[in-house]
Amino acid sequence: MTRRRLTPEEIDLWRQVVDKAERLHPEKFTAQRIHPKPKPAKTPRAHIERFEIGQTARPPNPRHNLKPGLHEKFAAAPVQMDTKAFGRMKRGKISPEARIDLHGMTLDRAHPALNRFILLAQASGKRLVLVITGKGRTASDHGPIPSPRGILKHQVPSWLSMPPLSQAVLQVSPAHLSHGGSGAYYVYLRKSK
Repeated sequence: MTRRRLTPEEIDLWRQVVDKAERLHPEKFTAQRIHPKPKPAKTPRAHIERFEIGQTARPPNPRHNLKPGLHEKFAAAPVQMDTKAFGRMKRGKISPEARIDLHGMTLDRAHPALNRFILLAQASGKRLVLVITGKGRTASDHGPIPSPRGILKHQVPSWLSMPPLSQAVLQVSPAHLSHGGSGAYYVYLRKSK
């Protein structure tokens, strides 16, 4: 059996009965009116904007590169010396006035030798010197922490940027292929006072 809807006359009659009746507990109940069910209003169709797959996707997380490579480090370094001389130096057109070969030395021997060489070269008035570090061994790395190839190759630029050498060094740049390529550095020194 289906339920039928009340007609408007029946609804008015029910309201009259409710208004005349006394409630047993008037504080508990609130007056409820029976209203006819409203007809749903027609809503206009919503405009759906054009959607492309992946438009709200976030880009993948960047990989963590805590220490930039030597190439990026030297490319980002500002030129401190004369730009024409720097260009000639990078092309291998200026020959170094002195050179030191740290190739094959341990860190304990190489650091004092580099300090002595740079400070003596500056004191003698030399401007461009060549520091040969070598490219490093091509051994496979089996440890959990990767170690860079060529310990001296990675350590020498940081030694040149720390005291006592930082006051003597004006510019550090990888050497041209004719002077050793990626296994050597040009070190342009400040004028001695």
